[in-house]
Amino acid sequence: MGYIDFRTMRIGISRERKNPPDNRVAFTPIQCVALQSRYPQLSIAVESSPNRCFTDEQYREVGVAVVESLQDCDVIFNIKEIPVQHLIPGKTYFFFSHTIKKQPYNQTMLQEIINQHITLIDYEVLRWESGQRVLGFGRYAGVVGAYNGLLVYGKKFNLWHLKPAFQCANYAEMLTQAMLIKLPPLRIVITGGGRVAQGALDMLRALKIREITPKQFLHIQYTEPVFVQLNSPDLYVHPTLKEWDTQHFYTHHHEYHSQFLPYAASADLLINGVYWTQDLPRLFEKSDTAAGKNFPTVIADVSCDINGSVPITYDATTIANPVIGWNRKSQEPCQPYAENSIDIMAVGNLPNELPKDASEEFGEMLLQHVIPALLSPNSKLIEHATIAKDGKLTADFQYLTDYVKNSL
Repeated sequence: MGYIDFRTMRIGISRERKNPPDNRVAFTPIQCVALQSRYPQLSIAVESSPNRCFTDEQYREVGVAVVESLQDCDVIFNIKEIPVQHLIPGKTYFFFSHTIKKQPYNQTMLQEIINQHITLIDYEVLRWESGQRVLGFGRYAGVVGAYNGLLVYGKKFNLWHLKPAFQCANYAEMLTQAMLIKLPPLRIVITGGGRVAQGALDMLRALKIREITPKQFLHIQYTEPVFVQLNSPDLYVHPTLKEWDTQHFYTHHHEYHSQFLPYAASADLLINGVYWTQDLPRLFEKSDTAAGKNFPTVIADVSCDINGSVPITYDATTIANPVIGWNRKSQEPCQPYAENSIDIMAVGNLPNELPKDASEEFGEMLLQHVIPALLSPNSKLIEHATIAKDGKLTADFQYLTDYVKNSL
């Protein structure tokens, strides 16, 4: 990004154009004010949008320019991918590109980013030296995912009727809704150890549900609702290694086997937050869900990897229609809430159900960590998150060469 004059950098906040429409934003109106106050050399423009959770007028009220085009901006912040026809050649973009796993549906977009000499910095690969992600919407995905899991469970067994999260004004109202219901001795499993799992933990802890250990979950029955978190050492086992080795696990996923089934047999609700890759064992196989076997009847698959860690997640769902069914008897897709069905909530953009709360948390992380790095010459943080620059892939992303050169 050496061509950008950091003394006069103009930042643009783009309108979200991917369908279904996303209401989140990188910076709230107040955060724009804070940004300009901290860095007077910057100017900010917000592209007009009819869908954003903060209106054009709310930006204008605090003195932020609302424009019809971001052609004059140097660095553009978006949330989701930008449709090819709306890319501006030569600009620097921040957004979740969903290309690092060679996702077929974004191949053309990355090809055009390279052809148009666009610099692409992906939020997903902004990482500290430890490998931990700098920012993301995962915590709110976990918060809403846990809530939706309870919503689906209540609807399935006609126990309670929760207001959908997207109809709540904010997290506080959603939490209040959940606190009004009386839970039976529900047994809940949270899988994963990242931001998604943390969000689900935050939600269940706020509801004062009892947290227990994996051993207690397997061997003790309770007369109250309980939940357990299962992280990698609880979920996976190596056939020969006697002690858990985290580094070995991350570099040799394919050697491990899942040991989730004993927990599945004792669970009513699964909230899945596993970050899944192709070489990581699935939590279970489709056949493990067959009729007659003990298995959770509701799954909130927050990770939403199609045919991934939850193999019966055969399709992503939407906020408007959040649930799909899997028939335990016929072992095939079915309508949700049906006889013999396992009901799966697999919404891919859960944070968009609480867009203001999620945007505020995301923008604060950008202010604290990413903007200072952006304005710092030769930032390693920015460098290692830059997928494309000057018409080619950067060194860290050469493995995508076949992805950008081959035709669909």
